[in-house]
Amino acid sequence: MNPLTIATGGPAASSLDAKDGAGSVPPGDGSALRIRWLGRVDYCEAWDLQRRLHAGSDNHLLLLEHPPVYTTGRSADRSNLPADLAALGAPVIPVNRGGDVTFHGPGQLVGYPVLSVPGRRGGGMADTVAWVRSVEQLLIAVLADLGLAAGRLERYPGVWLEPDSDRARKIAAIGVRLSRGRSMHGFALNNTVDLEWFRAVVPCGIADREVTSLAAEGVDVSTERLVELITANIAPIAGDLTPEFANVVFRHRPDDLAPFSRGAGVGDPVDVAPDRGVPVRLGRRLDEAGVGEGLDLSARKPEWMRVKVRTGETYRRLKSTARDLRLTTVCEEAGCPNIFECWNEGTATFMLLGERCTRACGFCLVDTRKPLDVDVGEPDRVARAVRDLGISFAVLTMVARDDLDDGGAVVVADTVRAIRRLAPDVGVEVLISDLQGSDRDLATVCDAEPDILNHNIETVPRLQRAVRPSASYARSLTVLARAKDHGRVTKSGIIVGMGESFDEVAATLADLAAVGVDIVTIGQYLRPTSTHLPIARWWTPDEFDRLKAIGEQELGLTHVEASPLTRSSHHAGSVASVVAEPST
Repeated sequence: MNPLTIATGGPAASSLDAKDGAGSVPPGDGSALRIRWLGRVDYCEAWDLQRRLHAGSDNHLLLLEHPPVYTTGRSADRSNLPADLAALGAPVIPVNRGGDVTFHGPGQLVGYPVLSVPGRRGGGMADTVAWVRSVEQLLIAVLADLGLAAGRLERYPGVWLEPDSDRARKIAAIGVRLSRGRSMHGFALNNTVDLEWFRAVVPCGIADREVTSLAAEGVDVSTERLVELITANIAPIAGDLTPEFANVVFRHRPDDLAPFSRGAGVGDPVDVAPDRGVPVRLGRRLDEAGVGEGLDLSARKPEWMRVKVRTGETYRRLKSTARDLRLTTVCEEAGCPNIFECWNEGTATFMLLGERCTRACGFCLVDTRKPLDVDVGEPDRVARAVRDLGISFAVLTMVARDDLDDGGAVVVADTVRAIRRLAPDVGVEVLISDLQGSDRDLATVCDAEPDILNHNIETVPRLQRAVRPSASYARSLTVLARAKDHGRVTKSGIIVGMGESFDEVAATLADLAAVGVDIVTIGQYLRPTSTHLPIARWWTPDEFDRLKAIGEQELGLTHVEASPLTRSSHHAGSVASVVAEPST
């Protein structure tokens, strides 16, 4: 699957050609329709993301695939499912949309318009029917561009081929929910999906009509092309909104991930491309994302990126305490440029669950050898260090622990509670992994009531696969959306300088604002070693200032901490005071 053309500020403009700092992304005033191709997303994660977006005012069209899943609408008839649900081979999930039972799976393009429906008052039957007709018209136009004449079948929502004949067959299902004038759920267009999944149920409750697909009709079209056609024919649902498109370059192959992400342990030595100096697999991802070789390793840092070494008494005391208590700090493990400033102020970020991560992100210096066993005494030792050092605001981060059933959530929660016992007046921020998308494990962390729940999205959609191939842009948005629903103040971070454009960063800020994120940090990427991602360019202080203004003044984020040396935990205590109370 080749990468899609990425466009911001309009469906035809390539962001790779956009001038840095152009700032053409529509602000958060409801005028933009933010179209996002997200790749393959778990159904429940996509549903929770929709619900958070639906509660806001921004307009999104989420385009994606799902792993195999059956869903049932509010009026579904149980007899349309087999008696033995386990025999289906996929979960059955009841949802709050109209319609009956349907199937979602690989090879099917799913679209979720989460937007304020043009001209609709609130969500009554007339509004809902008119909205369904708009979605149908979008798909009918797409199919016409592919040479298929499609239409409607009376009494049966969806898009049909030869609807007026005895051979009427359904190629796209539609099930929507419209409330307060805003929509969620949407459509599913069958491309190369295995039609056997539909034969196990009575799809959409229609027993006497077949389900078909583009492949079954002899049409060979890529997912990328379908997304392009959806964007080009968006008018029936967009109204006066301005389309703004961004995508995740998506491949779903086990060999695309780091050895640890596949559960394979240390694996073979890294195969480095001699002409680029980066691992071959990383170089391939960069090529697909449209990123060149970057700055030469010998290139000097600009003046604003130079940090003076200052090892004062407080710095030495904190370093000694961490050693005595056998604690790991991300300040040291990740080579943070602010270590001297923060440690001399008596602030440190403790890294839980060891110093070895089960993922191998392209920007990160943390060790990726096979993790050691969990240290059950770590929460109490961290709490003692926080108390003994007189820290007023503690930041707890973690390595990803995909080898653990709970992803490490219990250790994080136990550490928060231990700090509350020994130092009840200390503020606590937790910077967590995505916990592999588990809402149960996220709830474990949130139930410990950290003052701030931080999860970094790290980069723009196009670069996700190159920067963090074991993670997902959609999953990160879902983690933040769910944390907000759990009542936490939420925070996320973006690293720039890896090949993104200004407009792409602004679009990512808009996505974070749309799911209710309160605080965002933005800082310059620094290349840890020659086998990590190259630095594409140095962002200037003025550009960071403009991003801060866009985030706070145009998108409504409570606080954006943006500067060349900003890191996730930089000035965490002072930033936390900006949003002192968790929102509900």
